[in-house]
Amino acid sequence: MEKTTIDVPVFTLHQKIIIAILALLQFTVILDFMVISPLGDILMKTLDMTTSNFGFAVSAYAFSAGISGLLAAGFADKFDRKKLLIFFYTGFIIGTVFCALSSSYLMLLMARIVTGLFGGVIGSVSLAIVTDLFVIQQRGRVMGFIQMAFATSQILGIPVGLYFANNWGWHSAFLMIAVLAALILIAIITQMQPIVKHLELQSDKSPFLHLWHTLSNKQYQVGFTAIAFLSVGGFMLQPFGSAFLVNNIHISHIQLPMVFFFTGLSVLFIMPLVGRLSDKISKFKLFTAGSVISIVMVLIYTNLDPIPLWEIVVINMILFMGIMSRMIPATTLNTAIPEMKDRGAYMSITSSLQQIAGGIAAVCAGFIVHQETKTSPLENYNILGYVIAVVTFCTILLIWRVNQLAKSKEALAKSKGL
Repeated sequence: MEKTTIDVPVFTLHQKIIIAILALLQFTVILDFMVISPLGDILMKTLDMTTSNFGFAVSAYAFSAGISGLLAAGFADKFDRKKLLIFFYTGFIIGTVFCALSSSYLMLLMARIVTGLFGGVIGSVSLAIVTDLFVIQQRGRVMGFIQMAFATSQILGIPVGLYFANNWGWHSAFLMIAVLAALILIAIITQMQPIVKHLELQSDKSPFLHLWHTLSNKQYQVGFTAIAFLSVGGFMLQPFGSAFLVNNIHISHIQLPMVFFFTGLSVLFIMPLVGRLSDKISKFKLFTAGSVISIVMVLIYTNLDPIPLWEIVVINMILFMGIMSRMIPATTLNTAIPEMKDRGAYMSITSSLQQIAGGIAAVCAGFIVHQETKTSPLENYNILGYVIAVVTFCTILLIWRVNQLAKSKEALAKSKGL
């Protein structure tokens, strides 16, 4: 009987170095975006922001990231990916420094726009690098390691950021990120080799024609839509997370780091497991299981009344284990959709639409949620839960279609002996 198990290739030393660099890079980018959520209650009180103002502050990063990603998409496959990464990461560091120097809502809004213009392209360039350097049988594990940056940002980054904010002001949290990012930039420059294989496949068409060719591809549009929907839930739930915990659940600012620490710890545990499972079993089934868990937990979480600290920690841990169990299989399936010559543009557009959809979601969340005074409970937070549940169900249907396309491409590649 023919053996059906998949041979899982081992990583080379250079691949391990690349994984480490990309994971650390993602740590800083994710932390820069995520730290604004736990700082949300402090920022709304310090800079005198309403919930809608704060929604715009969060979405400003997302919208600018989305726009820059679209503008860069046509050029993403025209240059050495290492050089692109260095350019955009440098701009991201500068933007983060400006965030630290902000002294008003308007200045912070402008700084978030600058940071988003550069930070929004980094994720897509990183994904293109992963797709270029790792075969699909390795990508689940690679995505697992890179997505661990999310957990690490919660375990180490957010608690440390909150510690900095509580002791030296919220500005110091952004300064910490900028210093760490500068060290990682040095590692990229010195350790990463040029990534230029995709340049051999390029045609002479203009960057904008390349962008249009990628955007108008019917199969690619399925992936774009699925990943855009995937981001909506997080952008609606996260921005007001700390304000909800402080004002509705009565968790103190001193206790907040503990909530994020244990939540991150659970994600750190689940990520490698999901990554390995993603390379061995059906990615769609894994995604569906994570989606069902996240729907149930979101509905529970957004309808909570004041409960003990340990209960909110447990609920948060299960919630994010479900959410992150969706990210790896969905992202891995999506990398199978584009041809090599279109990967950079495809990943840029995917990232852009993800950010834009998330930005719209954050703005909508800011208008749905209402807070009468700076210390009163958030109202209508449960409405967000119902909206997120519906969007998550729609995402399952879209990822099913992505899964069908990935299977077709794999079958075609095998028939050609590739």
